[in-house]
Amino acid sequence: MSVIYMFWVREIKRYLRSRVQLISSLGQPLLNLLVLGFGMGPMFQRAGDGSYLQFMAPGVIGMTILFTSIFSGFGVLWDRQFGFLKEILVAPVPRLRIMAGRTLGGATVAVMQGLLVTVICVLAGFRPVNLAMVPLALAFMVLIAVVFAAAGVAIGSSTQDMRGLELIMNFLVMPIFFLSGALFPLTGLPRALVMAATADPLSYGIDGMRNALLGAAAAHTQFGTLIDLEVLITVASVLLVLGAYRFSKIEA
Repeated sequence: MSVIYMFWVREIKRYLRSRVQLISSLGQPLLNLLVLGFGMGPMFQRAGDGSYLQFMAPGVIGMTILFTSIFSGFGVLWDRQFGFLKEILVAPVPRLRIMAGRTLGGATVAVMQGLLVTVICVLAGFRPVNLAMVPLALAFMVLIAVVFAAAGVAIGSSTQDMRGLELIMNFLVMPIFFLSGALFPLTGLPRALVMAATADPLSYGIDGMRNALLGAAAAHTQFGTLIDLEVLITVASVLLVLGAYRFSKIEA
């Protein structure tokens, strides 16, 4: 447990020391809130779908957690290049604990980013319908963070080239984000896009947050809270096992 705690604390300290990362990570959520939230709001309202800011705020929060958690996989390559990973791997410590600490650290940082963006959304005018359901929304934020932090560690453990990792991440992240229903409803889409969105884990995280934060006012929820939880827990378990296996095969 001490190894897991060490890596967990290390990731959080690294994040808190990096003011550039903290500020730059807020750029895209702010852009989406200000440009899309207020720019497309009138059209969304004229279509009879209510407030676009209310609709997209859970999506922006989910986007922030996705980007922060999955890109934590870059830390594996940085540690390998600077020799820190070699020092850890030769220690008599189970690699599963190292991977668990890295994953929990990346997930914690992602949730912190998500909470910060949630505050910005509230300041911009977003209002949860039922405050009693906020803990459930936080649970979905944690599940999203764990899913994609584990995916990031698995991908980072399978790649030795930084440029190759950037290409893989960009190839995965943007489709995952745009197919999740973060910025537009999934209803009325062509069947192929609906099937792709159904296979996207982020779709269930954002759908769960909308259900929790907006309740009956969430006109565009897709799957249902129970299904959202079941899918995310299943995917998180699979990716944690996969990440642990890939990390166990890593060579410093």
